[in-house]
Amino acid sequence: MSEHGIEVVLERLARLPTVAHPTVSPDGDEIAVYYDGTGRNELHVLDAETGNIEQWSDGEVPRNARWPVAWGADGERVFFHLDDDGDEQNDIYAIDRTGAVEAVVEMEGQVSLNDVESDGEALLVGSTRDGQMNLYRRDLSTGETTKLTDYDRAVGAASFSPDYERIAYGANESDDDANLDVYVADTDGSNPRKLELGEVGAETTPVDWGPESERLLVSDDSTDLNRCGVYDLTVDEVTWFGDGDYEETPVSFVDDGRKFVATQMRRATTIPVVYDIDSGAVHEFDLPEGVAGFGWQSERNLTGNRVLLTHTTPTRRTELLAYDFETHQRETLLEADHGDFSTDDFADAEYFRFESSGVPETPAKAVEHDPYDELEIGALFYDSGLRPSPLVVNPHGGPRARDSKSFDLYTQVLVQCGFSVLQVNYRGSTGRGREFVEELYDDWGGAEQGDVATAVEHVLDTYDWLDEDRVVVFGGSYGGYSTYWQAVQYPDLYAASIAWIGVTDLHDMYENTMPHFQTELMERYLGDPDENADLYEERSPTTYAENVDAPLFILHGVNDRRVPVSQARRFRNALDEHGYEEGTDYEYRELGAEGHASSDIDQKIRTFELLADFLGRRVGTTMASADD
Repeated sequence: MSEHGIEVVLERLARLPTVAHPTVSPDGDEIAVYYDGTGRNELHVLDAETGNIEQWSDGEVPRNARWPVAWGADGERVFFHLDDDGDEQNDIYAIDRTGAVEAVVEMEGQVSLNDVESDGEALLVGSTRDGQMNLYRRDLSTGETTKLTDYDRAVGAASFSPDYERIAYGANESDDDANLDVYVADTDGSNPRKLELGEVGAETTPVDWGPESERLLVSDDSTDLNRCGVYDLTVDEVTWFGDGDYEETPVSFVDDGRKFVATQMRRATTIPVVYDIDSGAVHEFDLPEGVAGFGWQSERNLTGNRVLLTHTTPTRRTELLAYDFETHQRETLLEADHGDFSTDDFADAEYFRFESSGVPETPAKAVEHDPYDELEIGALFYDSGLRPSPLVVNPHGGPRARDSKSFDLYTQVLVQCGFSVLQVNYRGSTGRGREFVEELYDDWGGAEQGDVATAVEHVLDTYDWLDEDRVVVFGGSYGGYSTYWQAVQYPDLYAASIAWIGVTDLHDMYENTMPHFQTELMERYLGDPDENADLYEERSPTTYAENVDAPLFILHGVNDRRVPVSQARRFRNALDEHGYEEGTDYEYRELGAEGHASSDIDQKIRTFELLADFLGRRVGTTMASADD
């Protein structure tokens, strides 16, 4: 296909309308949602009965729809996060039905909205104003901000009780970096009390208050697979639900507190269920196989017995549904928009599992490892349809995340460019329990990277039509770390690599990332950087930059505060010191006015074109779609 044809297809893909952060109004009649059908991300409000959708904003909200929105208590305005060109140093603004915008909370550092008091008096926000992420109460009538907590580790998952007398939140005062406990305190932050839930080293979090303000819906992974519980504050007792077959995550109370909704992770899908609290009976939602999700403030439900949810599959983009948990009937509120494409134009995902010891057959060039425990690792494979087909292995970010049977725009772009795509839920990924997550503790760049390389070897052996001489690794964030590490640890596997907003130097990452990423990411996974200095050095890709043996493309947003742009610059400097030439041995691009990735249409188009251009020149591709 001509260069012009490639650009047209990529732009058409980037402009497919996207919905993000649907949030139900206090009266249950409307839904605030980010939607970019106009060509830019804007705040829209959808009438849940008529289906009419009205645009409220006109350029005032962020171009990148990363952060959620929340309704004011009166249902007449919506709060949103606003940063400076994607740097995530948010302030909180509000917009009303007339389009009028005002600043509500402005503080140094990152501010995140946790909850809105039902009487409209105050906001509960997290902020790094004083260093670590702690909680603050913003009085909306006086403009006064009061600090409620002062913990050394990050505080989150906070909410007001319906009677406004208490707050619940998650925090960690133990010596175990991986621990998280549920706390309940008075609204002013006084009299904090840790609930006796779970075990030390496990994560327990508050999810939703019961309507009578005496119960909490909680999440806990003490028994390995995450479970749901209802904690009765009047007697300090918890009731656990489920049979332990799947990871379950609670969502919200429904039916006046007599039931609650949760999700189950089954292989690469997410299935909603509803529990009857008195009987313990559970009923699965009647939905096609795929991934269902619930927006922030999901405790606010639609009128009647309906809950709002999103649903997507590998070939179908996100749609908004109203689901009746009594009749198990569903109604589409906002259909998936595929533009000029049809679902047949997109590649479906094949889910499979394979055995991995964390040590592939491909020789390690950076750090030698003895075989780890052999585990069954899950993966998704997308067939481009071309024969022979080049391959992109695309490790997910997080690392506490997973790839699933949902629509992935970047995957479909790569398929349209002629590449089959492999995604690997390496050890450390979610959906398989706490023990599986903890496999990655103290071992970045170890077994999980061996899992990725073993997956590549597996599909090359399984599909003889894959071109083993045209295998590329591409990832962002922790997937970017994986890309750098694959390039220096297993260079024999790859014809090229694309590292996007990736981690390269663990000491520099710790020094320059945000405080809550220092404690809840770096220290949790790798320990204290002074006490574990050798590990930080050994598992940094910059230490082995001279191992790069194929074209490398480095992309990074200049406003990234999660993974600062210094990470890309340090790897570039290391390459230069080893005699690599920019433009020949590697390519480098800093993305202006962009932070840690972006959903903005123009920025997506730019990234897609950069990817396609590099792959076309360095690997050789053929567009899979027709010119029309």
